Amino acid sequence: MHLWVDADAAPRDVKDIVFRAAERLALPTVLVANQRVPIPAGHGWVSAVRVDGGPDVADRYIEAAAEAGDVAITADIPLAAALVAKGVAVLDHRGEEFTAENVGERLSVRDFMSDLRSSGVETGGPKAYSTRDKQAFASGLDRMLTRALRNR
Repeated sequence: MHLWVDADAAPRDVKDIVFRAAERLALPTVLVANQRVPIPAGHGWVSAVRVDGGPDVADRYIEAAAEAGDVAITADIPLAAALVAKGVAVLDHRGEEFTAENVGERLSVRDFMSDLRSSGVETGGPKAYSTRDKQAFASGLDRMLTRALRNR
């Protein structure tokens, strides 16, 4: 089992929580980004892959490498949909789990909002990442990893 992190947009708090979980559980963890991702010294279970720049290159790498039973962290809904279809457990940065039951709806809403933005409608952006989001992510990751490790 591997933990995959779509690291291009992952908040620093998410990465810090992932680093601690990887070491605590001796879990191979891979951060994938199109830029250099620094890994603090002493994190032997964590590695980084730098992919070429361009839209969705990191997403395609994760989608190709992840296998059923793995866990992935991403806020990218199309990537989440592809991973859920492969049997990968997926969590976003705010602790929300993507499942077969909810990922289709989230993809539809994302596409609808994208259509609104492309037609000139101001939709606003995501809210700032908060302490509550960090706590929800840490709890969600703990639950997801516990479940995934139990099911291997």
